[in-house]
Amino acid sequence: MQVDVLLGLQWGDEGKGKIVDVFCPKYDLIARFQGGPNAGHTLEFDNKKFVLNTIPSGIFNEDTLNLIGNGVVIDPIILKRELDNLKAAGFDPVGKGKLVLARKAHLILPTHQLLDAASESNMGAGKIGSTLKGIGPTYMDKTGRNGLRVGDTTLSDFNERYEKLKQKHLSMLSHYGEIPDFAEKEQAFLAAIEFLKTIPHVDSEHLVNEYLKEGKRVLAEGAQGTLLDVDFGSYPFVTSSNTTTAGACTGLGIAPNKIGEVFGIFKAYATRVGGGPFPTELDNETGEQLRQLGHEFGATTGRARRTGWIDLPALKYAIMINGVTELIMMKADVLDTFEKIYVCTHYNYQGEQIDYMPYEIITNKPEPVLKEIEGWNQDLTGIRSKDEIPAALQNYIDYLEQELNVPIKYLSVGPDRTQTIEL
Repeated sequence: MQVDVLLGLQWGDEGKGKIVDVFCPKYDLIARFQGGPNAGHTLEFDNKKFVLNTIPSGIFNEDTLNLIGNGVVIDPIILKRELDNLKAAGFDPVGKGKLVLARKAHLILPTHQLLDAASESNMGAGKIGSTLKGIGPTYMDKTGRNGLRVGDTTLSDFNERYEKLKQKHLSMLSHYGEIPDFAEKEQAFLAAIEFLKTIPHVDSEHLVNEYLKEGKRVLAEGAQGTLLDVDFGSYPFVTSSNTTTAGACTGLGIAPNKIGEVFGIFKAYATRVGGGPFPTELDNETGEQLRQLGHEFGATTGRARRTGWIDLPALKYAIMINGVTELIMMKADVLDTFEKIYVCTHYNYQGEQIDYMPYEIITNKPEPVLKEIEGWNQDLTGIRSKDEIPAALQNYIDYLEQELNVPIKYLSVGPDRTQTIEL
């Protein structure tokens, strides 16, 4: 068996959580492989809505085990809150043995969050648009070989390790000015650490590979999006982890030849949160219309998302980087009322027309070349089969498949798990 990978092809917020929830009955294990509580995976079913930050989106299927992999950074306070909220809603994955933590996953400390806020504030106009969850500083400690991991919490000298890292952070924070009081948060952190000990800790690389040997099906769930990848995204306006298929290998401990299908998710238009380049951005009435119709506000932060038309050069780039084998188009229903929609086919860039993402798009901004497409001007939210798809939407799907050279296998026409059509 091989590990299938599901990830976003844009700047995040594509709808990954919903599709993992739809797919999970086919899988024995759902594994998050990178990111942290900056993710906001929204799932809706049975007139209920849940937003998951750290927990994999297969958590509502009783036959599926969920793994928070070694590539994820965990805020114990947020994870405990997520699980408490799920338990209050009638779901208890810990009690039912449906959630496990990788021992090698790194922990977000309260002082990581203070460092994140201080660093972002110090950037002034050059702010990255951080969620201020402490994720960047945690990954910095990971690569700097200073971090604390889930497995450390069971060691006899954990308190000493924690104190040593905290003091290092306090020394760094002293250069930014007065250090905010975090005593209450520290107390909550240490209490949450005790809670984490009640969740099974596993060597995730062995767990995943044993599942494969036994012929069980595994789905790796990505967070954020390809264009936020720390290596291949719009650097420095990126996240702190590898959001691509390659990140599934290092974030779970699987070899490249163990990768199977790669499901790439994209919106029928485009959005971005925070700073950074966005070639097709609509900073106008149309952009606001997309924002309101699509409810484009961050599930985790509540921040308004920037909106724009779909960007084919960016999508082709993401498909190439990830080795995408199947595409899933989300939020087609948001475009229901548009008589005309537009697709960016090329960029005008430094005196020439190109069809790829160049290295530098921050200082030298590409101008999108737009192609007009007939809208379907029809409510999609009630359709449940491909036979009901209006001709204009089918033409849009056919056009995208031809341009991207990858089949679109699923279409989402609303937030509920039932509003997903296999093509």
